[in-house]
Amino acid sequence: MSGSVLVVGGAGYIGSHTCKALKAAGFEPVVVDNLSEGHDWAVKFGPLERGEAGDTEFMTSVIRKYNPVGLIHFAANAYVGESVSNPRKYIQNNVVAMHNLLSVCIDENVNNVIFSSSCATYGVPLSVPLDETHPQNPISPYGDSKLIGEKMLHWYSNAHPLRYVALRYFNASGADAEGEIGEVHDPETHLIPLVLQAALGSRPAINVFGTDYPTPDGTCQRDYIHVSDLGTAHVAALRYLMGGGASTQINLGSGKPYSVKEVIDTAAKVTGRQVPTVYGPRRDGDPPGLYANPIKAKEVLGWEAQHSSLENILETAYRWELKRAELGV
Repeated sequence: MSGSVLVVGGAGYIGSHTCKALKAAGFEPVVVDNLSEGHDWAVKFGPLERGEAGDTEFMTSVIRKYNPVGLIHFAANAYVGESVSNPRKYIQNNVVAMHNLLSVCIDENVNNVIFSSSCATYGVPLSVPLDETHPQNPISPYGDSKLIGEKMLHWYSNAHPLRYVALRYFNASGADAEGEIGEVHDPETHLIPLVLQAALGSRPAINVFGTDYPTPDGTCQRDYIHVSDLGTAHVAALRYLMGGGASTQINLGSGKPYSVKEVIDTAAKVTGRQVPTVYGPRRDGDPPGLYANPIKAKEVLGWEAQHSSLENILETAYRWELKRAELGV
């Protein structure tokens, strides 16, 4: 299989790693990004079309220029706290713009769509590991915006030839093994880069919220999935749709929970440095454990995580943090 693939939001963290995976698989990734949160230095594997995903005239021109075999939609705001304080931004960017984008796909016959969804659509888990049948009860505007995206895809695909895969990520982490691209957010909210930056002295300490959870060491457990594994999952989902696969929703996780303390201890081992740590009370809304049952991804897509050991995640992320300092990004 080959052809052009529009990667909307492809200058971001997961999008850029997916572009690398698409290129390796023989596709031409065409990045569509306004660069408000993405980075032009991360666009290395195909052309860049700079513009807004929700601009129907712009997206129509891009689709007609490249005649893509599919579209992967990453472009969204993704800070849970910000979504609570500024829900209008999240409805505009994550819902209204997505409606506009899907409308163009329908009108221009781009019928294979892969959607970057989230485990945030589940809300507080009733049980773990989470499979795709778990009720979806988001507790933030961000989670709601992703659930609305899934519902739009469901109803639009019922009425039109469009087919989709909604990929519900758990904790994206790590960096490209070859060091070409990696994680850069402003502000940074993800645990692993925060821990590594504390180890390197670029931030004073890592804050741990809660040590009295019902877990083996008292700290929260999460499912960390290597970003390169996420990239190959998107390629698998595209091939699935191009082969005639039916619309579906799939968890992307390793299925292995790691605690905050395990992340800190492994970071100390990988870096050979102490990680300054400040312990505090629990944060509201943090469940003790949140991790995937990844069986459906294997059964439907033939995909499973290959690079998501905690050691590999931290080793690749650490090499990227060192390179970031050299590059000044």
